Amino acid sequence: MEHAADPDLVRDAKRGDEAAFTSLLRPLLEPAYRLAAAMLQDRQLAEDAVQEAAVKAWRKIQQLRDGTEMRPWFLGIVANQCRTTRRGRWWGVLKIDAERTNTESPDDAAVQGVDLRNALKRLRPDQRLVVVLYFYLDLPLEEIATIAGVSLAAVRGRLYRGIRELRADFPITEAQV
Repeated sequence: MEHAADPDLVRDAKRGDEAAFTSLLRPLLEPAYRLAAAMLQDRQLAEDAVQEAAVKAWRKIQQLRDGTEMRPWFLGIVANQCRTTRRGRWWGVLKIDAERTNTESPDDAAVQGVDLRNALKRLRPDQRLVVVLYFYLDLPLEEIATIAGVSLAAVRGRLYRGIRELRADFPITEAQV
């Protein structure tokens, strides 16, 4: 689903109309949260990142060019906010404390979703971003390149390497007939 920004709503939002901006942003909040949650691996941090990104988008709405799609523009802001959060000085402290209090038994870790989340955590942040945008949000490669701020070739390479690293965590076995 392409979400081209309605020119009238963009014009009104640029003039300071909060209702127009809300109309532009509302359909993008759920994909933005999914992206932030996958990048940060923390529900509250993801909510905060999306909220901060929405505020930044409101402040920078003048930078949205006429005819530009709203989704890659806003998701790019969300991705940058997640990167900023990860670089923050409290990120390491919070993650260390979370790992110390992790008391899961080996049986709990066998849950399929947990295994995939843990595998995603081990990817480099630039690879995780591309994998999440491609597989979780089902975005085309061209849009991912816009969001990530890299070339289409870089997106393909990161996606390929990310998938290759994920496959190492999930050995494929053939069914016995």
